[in-house]
Amino acid sequence: MLRGVLWGAPTPSPSDPSRLIQTPPAAVVISGRLVADVRRFSWGCAVLLEVDRVEGHRARGRTELQLPNCASPLLQGWHVHATGVLRRPIPGAHPLLPGSAERLARQGSWSRLRLDSIEVLRRPSTPLVDLRRDVAQRLQQAVGPWRGGFLSALVLGSAQVQLPEDVRQAFRVAGLSHALAASGFHLSVLLGSVLMLARHWAPCLRLPLAGLSLLLFVCLAGAQPSVVRAVLMAAIALLIRESGHHSRPLGVLLLTLSGMLLFRPGWALSIGFQLSAAATAGLILTAPRLEQAVQGCLPDHCRGVASALSIPIAALLWTLPLQLLHFGAMPLYALLANLLVAPLLAPLTLLAMLSALLALVLPPSVLPLLLWPVQQMAGLVMAISIWISQWPGAQLLTGRPQGWVVALLVVGLLPWLLRASAWSRRWALLPMATALLAHGSLQLSDGLVAVEHFGRHWLLARHRGRAALVSTHGDDRSCRMAQRMATVHGHSRLDWVMLLDPVATDVLPCWQQLAHRVEAPQQGRPPIAKGKMLRSDGLSVHRSQHRIGSLVLRAGWQRWQLLPRPQALWGQQGQQRSGPQHVFTGIWLGFKPSAPQRRWLLQHWAGSRFIGL
Repeated sequence: MLRGVLWGAPTPSPSDPSRLIQTPPAAVVISGRLVADVRRFSWGCAVLLEVDRVEGHRARGRTELQLPNCASPLLQGWHVHATGVLRRPIPGAHPLLPGSAERLARQGSWSRLRLDSIEVLRRPSTPLVDLRRDVAQRLQQAVGPWRGGFLSALVLGSAQVQLPEDVRQAFRVAGLSHALAASGFHLSVLLGSVLMLARHWAPCLRLPLAGLSLLLFVCLAGAQPSVVRAVLMAAIALLIRESGHHSRPLGVLLLTLSGMLLFRPGWALSIGFQLSAAATAGLILTAPRLEQAVQGCLPDHCRGVASALSIPIAALLWTLPLQLLHFGAMPLYALLANLLVAPLLAPLTLLAMLSALLALVLPPSVLPLLLWPVQQMAGLVMAISIWISQWPGAQLLTGRPQGWVVALLVVGLLPWLLRASAWSRRWALLPMATALLAHGSLQLSDGLVAVEHFGRHWLLARHRGRAALVSTHGDDRSCRMAQRMATVHGHSRLDWVMLLDPVATDVLPCWQQLAHRVEAPQQGRPPIAKGKMLRSDGLSVHRSQHRIGSLVLRAGWQRWQLLPRPQALWGQQGQQRSGPQHVFTGIWLGFKPSAPQRRWLLQHWAGSRFIGL
């Protein structure tokens, strides 16, 4: 695993089930323990299995069970006997568009089993898992699925509660994702409350009580990297304080991170771990200095605002490179959202924990009345998040930069975040400006991005920060992929979209949200007639006058010939090529060519650029 971390990706062990994948695929029998409840995805339902045997032979690793329907009552901790076809998960269609393979690799799985049948062998007692499930279910039954799910996430973390995607997206765009993830903030609310109640107790009683609260937090939220980091730091700092010494927060952070990575090197690739570590470093190293600077600029009666400003600013600045690297976006109104929500979030988190306790001990009939104030406060926080996420430009899409660009940005930011000397800060502007210039020039350049997945093809044409898209299919899956392509390349709205699907799309509103103009086939007519042109400034597409079935796409100075169907290539083969070879920058194929077609193209278009060949 350490080798995988050093090379940038985890690797399967020699006994992993993926080593037993057969060619051609054949049915296998796998037994193991479910490590989570069934989860819903856009494509269906699945559950992760900790494997102990494959075809009667010992194995060690994880695989994902793809369920034929979402009604299967499979729960975490059950031991099952599963039969199905074992395959490798499908990798992402593009380096910026990770797929199932990348998602599962972060969870230590390199295989998927398409389930034919499953038999439950044992249902062992799982008190902690049952407790989490009961808390989430009772809160949702008492105050509704949305607000109850939000309260459950404040207690258990979003990793243990499957919130609606709309809620997750709203909090993410508003810059409030940390409110849903179990982290140091939630632990500080719990531990601070416990220590305040026990402030007059003897140390021999206060310390065990604090330890029990830490243990309870881990049990409820699970041993996620961000949770483990928060608990270890709190435990170390608490022990140092109770021994009569003063702890050094930076030293505690470095000791905690080093110990975690020595124990589980794979955690270094966890996005949650990276964001948690960066935010904590910002609160330790930058927030105090920033608070002093802000206090000096404010009147005496407003100095209490300095702390409210410095904490979110420090966390945002330290996590900014990671947000750009992993998501290619940053919440534009995150500071304002945190200022509005901060007075509510700490008391709401404490009330959510008390509500979870009440939900476990009181009858369901009285819970809605008792939890009415908490429900209203939760609704207010959610309303603020959704409201801000709908503001114009709430999420600034920058496009995902390359790794070396992010590294330059970090080098330029660090002297400013650490309040280094004026000379260091002046020189730090050079790598920062270089990073911004390099990424900006890439975003404003002309070019094409082609993606192929499950027989569907997409072509994103870019020109000076704007883009347009050609898609061979118009179904819901194609629209979702087109949205992802636009987002990771930094485009919130496309100039136009042309669908080449001969069947009229039934998800036209999805495409209309993506682009200002959508051209799609209707009543058997093509999306664009001969002699017509679909265009915006620097981007255009029209049907070729001389090449049957082909299209001509312009992106700035580039001119590409598009062959969306095999019939277009047959038309090319049935007529003489006219004009010089350098008329087109290259050729895009909207289908997978056969070997003879590939040879013909290479022979008759020698020296040309091909996409999809």
